[in-house]
Amino acid sequence: MSRRLLIRDVTMRDGQQSLFATRMNQHQVDRLLPLYKDARFYALEVWGGAVPDSIMRFLNEDPWVRLEKIRKVIGTSSHLTALSRGRNLFGYNPYPESVIEGFNRNAIQSGISIMRVFDALNDTRNISSTIKYVKESGGLADCVVCYTVDPKIKRKERIQAFLKGKKLPDEIFTTDYFVKMAIELQEMGADMITIKDMAGLITPEKSGELVRAFKQNLTVPIDFHTHCTPGYGISGALMAIVNGVDILDTAIMNFAGGPAAPAFELIQLFCNKLDIDTGVNLHSVVEINKKLKDIRIEMGDIDSYKIFPIEFDITADTLPKEIDKLFDDAISYAKSGKTDQLQEVCLKIERYFNFPEPDEKVKFAEIPGGMYTNMLSQLKQLQQEHLLPRVLEVIPTVRLAAGCPPLVTPTSQIVGAQAVNCVIDENNGNPFYTNNSSQFVNLVQGQYGKTPAPVDPEFRLKITGSKEEIPYDTGGYQRQPNPDFPEMGENHRLANNEKEELLLELFPNVATKFLTDRIHRLVMEKKLAEAREKQRQHEEAQALYLAMSPEEKYNRLLKGIALYYS
Repeated sequence: MSRRLLIRDVTMRDGQQSLFATRMNQHQVDRLLPLYKDARFYALEVWGGAVPDSIMRFLNEDPWVRLEKIRKVIGTSSHLTALSRGRNLFGYNPYPESVIEGFNRNAIQSGISIMRVFDALNDTRNISSTIKYVKESGGLADCVVCYTVDPKIKRKERIQAFLKGKKLPDEIFTTDYFVKMAIELQEMGADMITIKDMAGLITPEKSGELVRAFKQNLTVPIDFHTHCTPGYGISGALMAIVNGVDILDTAIMNFAGGPAAPAFELIQLFCNKLDIDTGVNLHSVVEINKKLKDIRIEMGDIDSYKIFPIEFDITADTLPKEIDKLFDDAISYAKSGKTDQLQEVCLKIERYFNFPEPDEKVKFAEIPGGMYTNMLSQLKQLQQEHLLPRVLEVIPTVRLAAGCPPLVTPTSQIVGAQAVNCVIDENNGNPFYTNNSSQFVNLVQGQYGKTPAPVDPEFRLKITGSKEEIPYDTGGYQRQPNPDFPEMGENHRLANNEKEELLLELFPNVATKFLTDRIHRLVMEKKLAEAREKQRQHEEAQALYLAMSPEEKYNRLLKGIALYYS
């Protein structure tokens, strides 16, 4: 093979999170691990993201136990990777250094070797301490450049702004913007850089352009991560490959496509034709895919698509000639930069394999799929879903006012929820920003970090009561309560080690319930064990008594009477 492409499999984290609300239980994960050990992917994304929260909240499972069980089976055959939000880790507000250090150290000790870290504002200051602690603990720092697009600003809005003496930005998220950030992260110590397109908005043209620019300006490996929601997943990934990307994120077929990542099998077919070696054991992939179908059927009640890809064995099946030609055409178009034709051919390939069609609403709105569904859910709860078209119109205005944050978790949800609030205000005859969420106020205030574009001081005054940016101060941070449980024995607390304490800090409500329920279960098990022991002793004494002779029973009775009157 003339070239090597490393594959990061994201099936067990991003794949199930995108398609099945992160509901794979430990038993389902365990069934996959021996096969994954033999598959020899460069890396497996198995933790972080929504995994720790979801498995405590919905499955009553310990996140640290899951990670440690995965590492025990996988060993050193693949890197294990996790996703976190830098200084915010898994929440909204920044954490103090002690929590950031403790989390990263324990994650690496429990099996993570690559920590992928991003910041929702692309503020590198929020990533710096994670780089430091990951490397000190012996891990690799995978630093993320969050891809996003500029808000669609209508000509009317530009004219109105001009008349008010304000100039709206022409373009913010340029290739130079992303390259500059990537260089900064490399200088801060990043071991690799990921172009992370969480919303699937990166077109094949932009994908090729970014990868070329990164390869020209960086010396560390470049990873490309995207989703298939608006239909650019396969074409964007192929453009990244032909332009020299080092690592590509994929999911195995039954957990791929739609809101999830591109299917590994399709990428492997392209690599076969491009004479590129992925190093993956394809026989193991076939077996993993079979088990994933079984698991997907088991999770049918939360499978929002219920559209299964065709049965396809990449080690044995032959494509029809007309489909095989589509792969050749796609490669030709990618190499020649004919991205419109490339996009059309890739969509035909996905249709043949029966992946979900592109989400045209998300594509038109240029927002993440999760942001779209959350806004719709918010409006349905208020019985105002007819206002959704207006909300989509307002998003660019709200986003621009808030400093143009990238539309990734959690800023996408903050902007989306505030756009809904603004339209509800308007519908009730009130001006925009009559009702503001606390998260939106914090965003405008500067508590989450520096936004890509400056916030107008007058707007900040209107929203927060001050023109000045006020960064978050962790000096007043108070740790979560950790009460005693004396019924469990001396010095027994809700959280009894550093890992449990970190769960309390990072997921206070969910972890408190999870740990409390576990203690109550242990108390009940202890009481049940004590009751069983008493019952055993009673039955043993009863059996011993029944085995006595009449004379022994009489003598025992006399002893009892004597003892009573003594």
